[in-house]
Amino acid sequence: MDPAAIEFHDVSYRTPLGAAVLDRLSLSVKAGEVLVLVGRSGAGKTTLLKLINRLLVPVAGRVRVAGRDTQEWDPVQLRRSIGYVIQDVGLFPHLNIVDNIGIVPRLLGWSAADIGMRVRDLMELMNLPSSEFSERWPDELSGGQRQRVGVARALAADPGVVLMDEPFGALDPLTRAELHGEFRKVQSRLHKTVVIVTHDMGEALALADRVAVIDGGILVACDTAEATLDSQDPYVRRLLDAGIFSRERWLAERSAR
Repeated sequence: MDPAAIEFHDVSYRTPLGAAVLDRLSLSVKAGEVLVLVGRSGAGKTTLLKLINRLLVPVAGRVRVAGRDTQEWDPVQLRRSIGYVIQDVGLFPHLNIVDNIGIVPRLLGWSAADIGMRVRDLMELMNLPSSEFSERWPDELSGGQRQRVGVARALAADPGVVLMDEPFGALDPLTRAELHGEFRKVQSRLHKTVVIVTHDMGEALALADRVAVIDGGILVACDTAEATLDSQDPYVRRLLDAGIFSRERWLAERSAR
């Protein structure tokens, strides 16, 4: 059998001052799966993302990406093999949209022709027609358009893994719902391994193949959206109740897609 795309084996992490953030966490993410991490602020969700691309290293346990311990990877090579999307996008203001999207393939030495073809394909996929958006600058875009560019940039080098940290959190509800639909469309075509951090249980249930619930650095639950809605774990129930999210609402929204 092929190894999992991402694996955590009894991983613990502490801050430089010794505060425990993750405690003996074990978790695997299958190739092509969308795993969404939920939990209160400070639960350890973003730390888990940073361990995947070796921005942090565990104090105990092992993190594997594509079957290799992250500490065996060259860190630059590892990060260039992983797409990363953050809430405030982080587009380079001095580069137009085409150059922003194509920056990682350029660093990897792709030819200009291959970069141009890849960028055009991704712009069309993300509903950013190249004839209209190629020469625009980041400050000429709406928040939703900037986020689309950020997702396209994360996908540009065709990474097997994409990490997304609150990618839609700063958007209005209508734009967020539109981007959820576009994300599902893109994922159905590309089948990337995706790990998403969100505070929004509704967003988690809308996007996830599995929802991983973290509290105090411990993995409380990890299951499908439907099973998460049926969970009787007290902490999972509090998250669901705080979002006023029911199984009936989830089923209705799923059938409307």
